[in-house]
Amino acid sequence: MTRPPTVTMSDPKWRPSPKAKQLWAIQAITIWVPVLVVALVLAAIGFWPTWVHVVIVAAALVAGLAHIAVVPAWRYRVHRWEISDTAVYTRTGWFDQERRIAPITRVQTVDTERGPLERMLGLATVTVTTASSAGAVEIVGLDLEVADRTVAQLTEIAQQNASDAT
Repeated sequence: MTRPPTVTMSDPKWRPSPKAKQLWAIQAITIWVPVLVVALVLAAIGFWPTWVHVVIVAAALVAGLAHIAVVPAWRYRVHRWEISDTAVYTRTGWFDQERRIAPITRVQTVDTERGPLERMLGLATVTVTTASSAGAVEIVGLDLEVADRTVAQLTEIAQQNASDAT
């Protein structure tokens, strides 16, 4: 009995901009500051016994600082993307990691998105919408110039592989 050949998939080769770490840290701060403020307000009004407040504030500080300091660097090590003549490849996540391959023949639209934090840092997200129930493929944390070149490249490749993307 012959075994099917082993297929290996290499990791996409490009990383997001190093500024993506700042973006992810700022996003983490916007999550943890309100949590810490609520914990401190509850402590100030004496909502629970003092020891409970100390534990809650300490836990929020430790979790928040870990999220702000560790997760952006971890995500940066994991996040990768690549475009070939046949597909868009991404690897994303930090705790729950995902690999996606979107064939160029399935590409329907290519969009660039820049929220306020991304604009402040000169970053952009490229979203490749495909004819897939799994949803769009996002390439997050690209320098604006790289995002613009990526959109132009994807548009050119998709035009060369003209099909109905369904």
